[in-house]
Amino acid sequence: MDCKVEKSKISGVISCPTNKSYSHRAIFLATLSRGKSTLHNVLDSADVKSTIHACKGFGADISISNESITINSKGKINPTEIDASNSGTTIRIAAAISALSEGKTTLTGDNSLKKRPMQPLLDALESLGAKCTSTDGKPPVSVHGKISGGEVTIAGNISSQFVSALMIAGPLTKEGIELKIEGELVSKPYLDATIAIMKKFGVRVHTLIPYKNYQITPQIYHPTEITVPSDFSSLALLLSSAVLVGKDVKIKVEMGDLPQGDEAFIDILEALGVRVIIDEETISITNVERLSGGKFDLSNTPDLLPPLSILALKSQKPIEIVNVGHARFKETDRIAIISRELKKIGIKVIEKSDGIILEPADQLKGASLNAENDHRLFMAFCIVGMYVGNCTISDPESIDVSFPSFIKEMKNCGADITVV
Repeated sequence: MDCKVEKSKISGVISCPTNKSYSHRAIFLATLSRGKSTLHNVLDSADVKSTIHACKGFGADISISNESITINSKGKINPTEIDASNSGTTIRIAAAISALSEGKTTLTGDNSLKKRPMQPLLDALESLGAKCTSTDGKPPVSVHGKISGGEVTIAGNISSQFVSALMIAGPLTKEGIELKIEGELVSKPYLDATIAIMKKFGVRVHTLIPYKNYQITPQIYHPTEITVPSDFSSLALLLSSAVLVGKDVKIKVEMGDLPQGDEAFIDILEALGVRVIIDEETISITNVERLSGGKFDLSNTPDLLPPLSILALKSQKPIEIVNVGHARFKETDRIAIISRELKKIGIKVIEKSDGIILEPADQLKGASLNAENDHRLFMAFCIVGMYVGNCTISDPESIDVSFPSFIKEMKNCGADITVV
């Protein structure tokens, strides 16, 4: 399928979806707890469903209602077979949890997931005593435990998900783990998020050196009741749509008390000249004719690459994005695809190994934009289409991963989008 997108102006109220990262983590931690947990406001998306299916395989009893998910668990992990579909978070955290079982678990996914790296995590699990196999360091993989804990070292330059996965499994090992991170850790706020939600389930992580060295002693996860906040990665895309094609747009959010690195997008918008107004339950902006451009380091917030890149449409000066090479290891190589596709509409693009420079266009034109089945790229390119007009965007079904109601929300606010 494709979407035909014409020039549009949007106005009204848009509901921001629930945080995907916290939804994943809450389900996994409830599965590792002994007893009944109740999770409110969990994201209803394809990726989160992959985690639910994985945790059912591990042995959790999971029931879903319109408003909450109830998870009853004995805290014991059964060996199983897991199809994580397109979800990198699912397969990486599940792989580490699999090592808590004495049996063998196999984990695979779709064609996109089979291209994503797993070897650093598998090497770390093997150093703790697991036996692992893979397909050239990528899924399908197998993990045969049981790990007992100890000291483990892992590279931090590819994905913080490897570190989070080890951290989540650590307290349930006999010895606990001392976790050492080699090199510069990317996406640091996601590790902060893992530590914060582990604390909600009664487990404390001892920070020896921030983003370098952690001690996780043997502990027990306790069942809890928790409300998952809104997703600031999706909020960033909605704010970009308000900047580019919005008029009196308000975005409904559930702020919560859990940290989110992508909240940095608010500071980025203000640096570009946009005033952001935050009320208790909504966020809105005061728009400007042209954005001021600038240089932005997204090393800790790679999911902000798509929403920031498309703001070059309205910038009077170049937007330079640096230290985001790990965005090449997301669902797609987002640097390469953004560079390729935005050139089609007239943006001047300089692609670098770890970033991108986007210069204002002399003239914009409609084009067929290929999102490569990447949910965040599809949404970003739809917003481009609303600004430029006469655009066709591929793979609308990809939004099931993180924001299933995106097209509906946009159309309700006036967007001219047609699925063809």
